[in-house]
Amino acid sequence: MKKRIIIIFSVLFVCLLIGLGYGVHYLFDFAVVSGEKEFIKQENTVKLEQKWKFSDNHLEKIKIKSNDDLSLSARLISQEKQSKKVAIVAHGYMSEGYAMPDYANMFYEMGYDVLVPDNRGHGESEGKYVGFGWQDRMDYQQWIEKMIQLNGEDIDIVLFGVSMGASTVMMTSGETLPHQVKAIIADCGYTSVADELSYQLNDMFNLPSFPLIPLTSLYTKVLVGYSFYEASTVEQLKKNKLPLLLIHGDQDDFVPTEFVYTLRDATKGSKQVEIFKGANHATSFKTDSKRYKKLVKSFLSDYLN
Repeated sequence: MKKRIIIIFSVLFVCLLIGLGYGVHYLFDFAVVSGEKEFIKQENTVKLEQKWKFSDNHLEKIKIKSNDDLSLSARLISQEKQSKKVAIVAHGYMSEGYAMPDYANMFYEMGYDVLVPDNRGHGESEGKYVGFGWQDRMDYQQWIEKMIQLNGEDIDIVLFGVSMGASTVMMTSGETLPHQVKAIIADCGYTSVADELSYQLNDMFNLPSFPLIPLTSLYTKVLVGYSFYEASTVEQLKKNKLPLLLIHGDQDDFVPTEFVYTLRDATKGSKQVEIFKGANHATSFKTDSKRYKKLVKSFLSDYLN
């Protein structure tokens, strides 16, 4: 009898390990491996082409090499007369710079040269895995230096991002940045990769975060080089002293609206929170573009010439 119980428990334990292994591998492929995702809506290519018309004759492609030897690509839209104001615009999860014409145009109309990178593993940039802003923060330091090289030492830079891009620029804010970086604008960013994936695991699959998130985090650390827990926007903001504008929709069902208040409380610089009523995830601009543009312009007028 005792031997039979041991065999049963051994079989159950092996089945549990196999199940967890499958779950970890599935979640890793689902979230971290770069590629098309069924739950991400792709924008109409024709509409995007039309929205980029403002950049005709002013757009060029530039590239850098990341610290881990990936070729990273970006779109640079320059004013007819080179500007001393530069906006670096970061896109969202499994998107690309090409999907950001509304924001690029907003800054261009305000007189900025605009750099729109493709994050590693997205668009025309190399990479097999999603950095979720954590690995990308080092790339954005290089993009900042690239713009200083191109436009000169006497420039002002604003970092702007939406969704994963918002967390990318906030994570970048915790690093040592040159004095040319004056302000940050983050639209619907998450508090940490662990928090966001835990939320999605529950929302999409009705599963608790433990043990899949810790195990997948460990798997990601071994395979990609970072864990979900170290990839914390909150911890990076605790080192940030730059002014921060936080934007979020009150109907966001992808990155919970309450995240914005945790981010607000974490940053050490001056801060401003703006909630767009009726806006879902990354739709604040579409919900009220007039207010959005006015808000961004007003915020930056206090920190950039």
